Parts: sequence; C-alpha cells; structure tokens
Amino acid sequence: MTDQVVDRIAAGADKAAARPKAKVRAPAEAAQVLQSILETGNLRYWIIFSWAVALATAVGPWLAAGWFALTMAAGYVRGQVEKHVVARTGSKYAPIFVWVAFLTTFAWATAPLLAWFRGGPMGPALAVALLCSGYVMVFTQMRTAPREAFVISAPYTLTALVLASSLWGEAGFWTLLAVAPVLGSSLLVKIIITMMKEAKIQSFQDYQAHLIDELESARDRADAASEAKSNFLGVISHELRTPMNGVLGAAQLMSATRLDNTQRDYLSIIRNSGDNLLGLLNDILDMTKIEAGKMTFEAVEVDMQDLHRRITGPFTAQAEAKGLDLVTTFDGEIPAVVRGDPLRVCQVVQNLLSNAVKFTQEGQVRYRLSGRRVADDRVAFDFTIVDSGPGISAEDLDRLFQPFTQLDASSTRKFGGTGLGLTIARRMANIMGGDITVTSREGKGSTFVFSVEAEVLEWRVAAEVKPLVADCGEGRCLSVLVVEDHPVNRMILEAWLGSSGHIAVTAENGQLALDACADQRFDLIVMDVNMPVMDGLTATRRLREDGGPNAETPVVVLSASARTEDHHAGLAAGADAYLNKPIDFAALAEVVGRVHGGRAAVRALAEPLAA
Repeated sequence: MTDQVVDRIAAGADKAAARPKAKVRAPAEAAQVLQSILETGNLRYWIIFSWAVALATAVGPWLAAGWFALTMAAGYVRGQVEKHVVARTGSKYAPIFVWVAFLTTFAWATAPLLAWFRGGPMGPALAVALLCSGYVMVFTQMRTAPREAFVISAPYTLTALVLASSLWGEAGFWTLLAVAPVLGSSLLVKIIITMMKEAKIQSFQDYQAHLIDELESARDRADAASEAKSNFLGVISHELRTPMNGVLGAAQLMSATRLDNTQRDYLSIIRNSGDNLLGLLNDILDMTKIEAGKMTFEAVEVDMQDLHRRITGPFTAQAEAKGLDLVTTFDGEIPAVVRGDPLRVCQVVQNLLSNAVKFTQEGQVRYRLSGRRVADDRVAFDFTIVDSGPGISAEDLDRLFQPFTQLDASSTRKFGGTGLGLTIARRMANIMGGDITVTSREGKGSTFVFSVEAEVLEWRVAAEVKPLVADCGEGRCLSVLVVEDHPVNRMILEAWLGSSGHIAVTAENGQLALDACADQRFDLIVMDVNMPVMDGLTATRRLREDGGPNAETPVVVLSASARTEDHHAGLAAGADAYLNKPIDFAALAEVVGRVHGGRAAVRALAEPLAA
C-alpha cells in the first residue's frame, strides 16, 4: 500500500551500479525518499480511513472499525520502526524496508477479503475495487523499482488467488480472471512511461552536471588567465618603467645643458613621448587593478589649495598654447583640509580637464569647484568642467564610458589614446562613493561633473607652510651610495648628484652595497629594489641588523612598482623614504635636503603613507 510503498532506494542502487555519477547521488536520493515518506506519513491514515468508510457500507460499521483499528495500529508501529531504524542505519534501511512493507501489506489485503465474503451483493465489486486500488498505489509509489513493487504487492496477489479460487467452476471465475491482464497492462504502461521519464530526467541531470563541469573548468581557466595577465602586467610595469627612467632621466639632465633650438625641440619630443607612454601604461595597469578589485585608495590629509594647484597646474600652459582661456571659479562651502586620496581625485579631474582642453579648439574651458556641507564633518564636492568644444551626440553619450571606445574611430581621427581614460575615471569615482555625469549637445560643448563626498578635517584655511628648500645640508657636500643594477640609471643618478656638488659612490647589487658600507660611512643611500645577487629590501634589512657604521644612515628605496603595499614593504624593511620610477628629481631633492636632520627628518616624508 501507500505506506509500504517506499523504495526508490533499491532502484537507485541499481542505477548507481550502471552509472558512476549515480553512485555518488544514491545515498542522498535514498535519504530524500525516506524523508519524503516519513514527512507524508499522515497520508496513509487518510487512505486507511477512506477504505474503512467504503468497507463499512458493505460489511457494517463494527467489522469495518475493527479492520480500521488493526490497519492503523500496523501503520503506526511501522512508522515508529521506520523512524528508529532510519535514524540508526540511514540509507542502509532500503533493503529492509521491502520486507517490512511486505508484512504490513497483509493488513491492507484483508479489506478485499472482508468485502468479498461478508459484503453482500455489492461486496465482490468493492473487493475488486480495493484490490485494484492497492496495486495502483504500490506500483505508483514504487514506479522506479518494479521488482520491489511485485514483492510488496504479493499479499494482494494472494488475496486475488483466494477470490478466484472461491469462484472455481462458476461463471464469474473467468470474468474475475480477466481483470488481471487489464490491470497488469495498465500497470506495465505506467511503469514503462515512468522509466522513460526517469531516463530522460537522468539524462538531463547528467547533461547539466556535464555543463556545470565545463563551466567550472572554463571559470578556472579564466581565473588562471586573469592571474597570469596580472602577473605579466606587473612584470611588464617594472621592465618598462626601468628603461623609461633612463630615457626621461637623461632628458631631464640634458635639458639643463646648453642646447640649440633644434636640439631642444628634439628633447621636448623625447620627454613628451615618454610621458605619454607612461600615461598609457598607467591607464592599462589601473584598468587591470579595477577589474581585479585590487585598486587601492589612501585616506590622507588633503589641503584643498594644494589640490587645486595640482589639478590645474599642468593645463594652464596647455590652454594658453592653444589660445584657450582656462577659467577657474569656486563657490559654496569649501573646507581647508579634508581626508581623501589626492592622487585618485587628481587622476579623475585631470582626465576630464585633459579631454576638455584636447577637444576644444577655440573659446574657453571652465573649471568650477563647488562645496556643500552635508554634516558637521562631511562635505559634498562637485568638480565641474565645461568646454566649448564640438559636443557629443545623444547616441555617443550611451557608449562614452565604455572601455577601449573612441567616439572618433575613423582611420583619420585627430586624437589618440586607448579609450580607457573616462572608463577608469568613472570607475574610480564609483569606488570613492561618487559618480561622473555628463550633459552635451552637438556643437554646443559638454559639461562633465565629478561628484564625491569627503570627511572634513578643517573648515578654516590653514596657515601657509614655508616651502622646503632642497640643499646639501649645513653647507657641506654629501657622500651618497647609489645602489642600482641598471648602468643608465646609475649614470643619471651619479650625474645629478655630481651636478649638485655631492659625491656619489655606486654599487651594482645589494651585496656590493653591504661591502661598501662596511668600509665607508655614507650620508645617504639610494637603493633600488629589484637587483640580482641581493635585492634592495634584503640589503636594507641586513644594513639595519648588522649595526655597522651605516646602520642609521637614511635609506631611500627606488622601485618601478607604484603599489601601496610595495611602499609599506619598503618602509617595513628599514627604508626611510620610497620613490617611484621614473625618478622625480624634485622629490629626491627634497629627501637630500632633509638628510642633515637624520633618519627622522627623512622618514617624516613617508608618515602620511604609513598612516
């Protein structure tokens, strides 16, 4: 019957033997089947009740009530046994269940016997109906395990034989016997259709599992490719920045020598091309970091006047060279000092200003900074850039911020670039909690607005700080150890120090630097990070640990990597300052100017980073 129905588990075990994948799922499937039966156990009691009501119409209420009580008790005992056995054995209960269900089916099989022999004129019809119902319930619930269904329904088969034998020699014998093939064919069709559906479902599940495996494999390959790409770009960053340091450094040194007009033009081309190449490299690296979720943002004190000079400084001369007016205005509540990342803010706003100057041929470019107090310690900024350029069509606005997109994609386009600038700018703005919006009309110019909030540290204008002057310190020349494996970089640093009156000693790797430090006292050590034999960070740690004559000598490390974590690693190794390549000689001059104050004065330059 229904409750004795249970075992798709045995069928699942058979399938598991034929399919390796099914083997893995068989225990879980068996457990689900048993759990489903236990959870729907109340259904058996409703079916028992419906049989008892039908039986009462033929054999009377008392006999039907007796059958009801007997079958209910059998069902209850079987339910309790199931719970205890399943709790102890789990899916191993499947083979045992077949025989438990077989025994309890005898209680159900007594109902057709009572209706046949004690049910009066309509008793035989009710007996046949109950018998067919019992078969249908067993084979329905055991549709995936027909062999087990035959075992569990055996009591009904015995009952059918008893009923047929009681009609031996009578006319109704053959009629009753004819019911068997009719019922059997119906059950066979049900079993076949069910097994076909199960096969399709299993095939679909196997196909799904195959697709999942393929997707997981594709995801792993994509992750590996992404990681390889990041590693490759990291290496390329260093390898490109190192020779660029030689190119741009030599160009800076050459600009201080006597040159005729033609030579200065050629030198200007070298410097501009190098700066453009460095900008393109930084764009690609920034896009890669953003996509990988590794873009780092600092939170340092930002002087708004200094930020304004950093933003507009590079574009004043560019606008004048094109005959444009660069108009700067401020309105609203603009604090003196905020907390944020000045490098990233400059990168976003300068990208918008660069595009405005580049695409505007005549007229003016307006830059407006608006501030709005949103709390006692919060301010909302709007950096607005308005140009009088050709404007942007409505169709182009939809793809303006897509990566590697140029609005003028023709082979004769006037302006170069990777098409990454605006994409990077907007994604950086989003990471900082802001956004970039644009309005434009063809022939009427464009308006870009970068909106972002910041924490206010000081609302009033801070006192002006006297600028530092880079000198050699207390009127004496410095003895500087330059540790750099690249000969061009060594030559440039040595030449720059020599032009300032300092004495430079060079070493090609960290080990040679330690050897030199053991014999001579230096005022400053300029240490490259990536070198053969011994890298710069290892050499710096050894220098601090050995306690020699240069244990407290200020060390400034140079690296082509501009990542914040690399800065922290350099300072943790014992360095006092960290400079990126290509070398900014103004920043190096500031370090040199602080050497007379010892390590503490040099390290003060790195305190905002360390914070």
